[in-house]
Amino acid sequence: MELKERLQKQLEFIKEIDRIKYIFRKTRLFNSDRHENDAEHSWHLCMIAMILAEHANEPIDILKVIKMLLIHDIVEIDAGDTFLFDKNKNHSNTEEELKAAKRIFGMLPEDQSEELISIWEEFEAFESKEARFARAMDHLEPILQNHSNQGGTWSEFEVPYETVVKKKEPIKQGSEFVWEHVLEILEESVNAGHLKKGEKV
Repeated sequence: MELKERLQKQLEFIKEIDRIKYIFRKTRLFNSDRHENDAEHSWHLCMIAMILAEHANEPIDILKVIKMLLIHDIVEIDAGDTFLFDKNKNHSNTEEELKAAKRIFGMLPEDQSEELISIWEEFEAFESKEARFARAMDHLEPILQNHSNQGGTWSEFEVPYETVVKKKEPIKQGSEFVWEHVLEILEESVNAGHLKKGEKV
């Protein structure tokens, strides 16, 4: 592949991923009524991971974690954002998202395409220490947002405490120390009346 052709493919990919800025999430920005978009979410997760890396359960390759967090939601350009607490749609639409990953990352030169698909698949598999920590950060941010917004999506969609704990438990696999703090935050939300306890999951 000529250098000019390679650059053209890279630029097309760069233009395509701009669309992630138009994918809005259910969660809102801290102390705000405005919904967060996927680009803001990805940037914030990278910062959170960089700052909290010392609390990972085991030493991690932070650059790989940041790569995972930068690209993990790019597939939502095609697949859309699925709310974690959606009762009608499974949050793990892997087939749909894999198709999206192959199309979008496939726009790049082959070597870069293969690398990003591999990193995305590693994140989704949730088996490596980097994937576990990256997923922990992905689960952490909305908790902090909801806590700052009087329950946020928990209140809005009447999500009980037990469901939140069950869905957010992957944080423990990335950082037991952060998970302990999360449980304290959830307890504070219960005490403040922003999260209801004792409901069926």
